[in-house]
Amino acid sequence: MINPHPILVVEDEFLIALDIVAALENAGLAVVGPASTVSDALTAIQTGPIRGALLDAHLGGESASRIADVLTSRELPFAFVSGYGRESLPPAHSAAPLVRKPFTDQEILAAVAGF
Repeated sequence: MINPHPILVVEDEFLIALDIVAALENAGLAVVGPASTVSDALTAIQTGPIRGALLDAHLGGESASRIADVLTSRELPFAFVSGYGRESLPPAHSAAPLVRKPFTDQEILAAVAGF
């Protein structure tokens, strides 16, 4: 059964966020966001059911580790989307899936395929 809940997009660069949202929506997936701050992302997680999230590793200089912690505690899948390597990911989540920027629509869709 396909999960009907939306995917949360957390990205602070507007054009990149639009690219991610477009890739997901063009594939027929529902989207929440984009959230551009840690606070907005945490609110989105609290507000309604989501099936998983795509997270920029750093939002306005703030690490996305608190978001990843909450997703993990709720057993929700997520992947990071970052222009940096795995070493830039929050240490507690360095093994999480990583989509490197620049990305293709296919890479974004592959990241959420298991959500």
